[in-house]
Amino acid sequence: MSLLLAFFVLLFSFSEMDKQKFKELSGSMKDAFGVQREVPAFKPPIGTSMIARDFTPGTVRPTAENQVRQEAMREMTDFVSVEADDQMLDDLEKVKAHLQLEISEGLVEVENDGNKVIIIRIRERGSFPSGKSDLSPGFDAVIVKFGNVLDDISGQIVVAGHTDNRPIHTDRFYSNWDLSSARAATVIRSIVERSGQSPARFRVAGYADTRPIADNKTVEGRARNRRVEIFMLRGATQDPVMGGVVGEFETSMGEN
Repeated sequence: MSLLLAFFVLLFSFSEMDKQKFKELSGSMKDAFGVQREVPAFKPPIGTSMIARDFTPGTVRPTAENQVRQEAMREMTDFVSVEADDQMLDDLEKVKAHLQLEISEGLVEVENDGNKVIIIRIRERGSFPSGKSDLSPGFDAVIVKFGNVLDDISGQIVVAGHTDNRPIHTDRFYSNWDLSSARAATVIRSIVERSGQSPARFRVAGYADTRPIADNKTVEGRARNRRVEIFMLRGATQDPVMGGVVGEFETSMGEN
């Protein structure tokens, strides 16, 4: 019995452990092997998710090279815009120089609409007899000047006819739509025949009384609305109706 008691006492003594010394020993081994933990080793790790719920993006700071390129592109854009404006003014002055006499007599008006469109507005007075689509005698000289203008400036040409709001119904013209389209076609035909311009450059449009520029309630306003306009789409090589310059043409038409 004494030996059995001594045996159990010995086992009990082996089971006793100095916790403080164990912690110091484990800490020393952790430092020695480079193990770094924020959670003490004697506590199990606790976590709810392996995926971070919050994310803070860093501030994007462009390098010096990108900044230089951005500044260069901005300066190039400004230069191209200024150059386009200068070219527009030069072309506008060319048109006015060719038609100086007609402008002074009030037969023709010249203006620009946007960076690519020059408008030559032909008044009915001196160009077409009332209610007819045939050019008045003596207007051929003006048509020749139109051809010379088109020689100096490249691009597509849209010729649009306009009338006042008084309805017309004759054997030849059923409505103002017919009259406005016929007058525009007459101008194109005359320019092509007398100047040798390529017919592929031209498009015809008839707007009747839908695009007035003056009040149709007065005699003077109706006279201004009876007109043919030549839209010079500078530098345009595509079809102004189906191609990429339709925006400029529609803008010009909408404001007139």
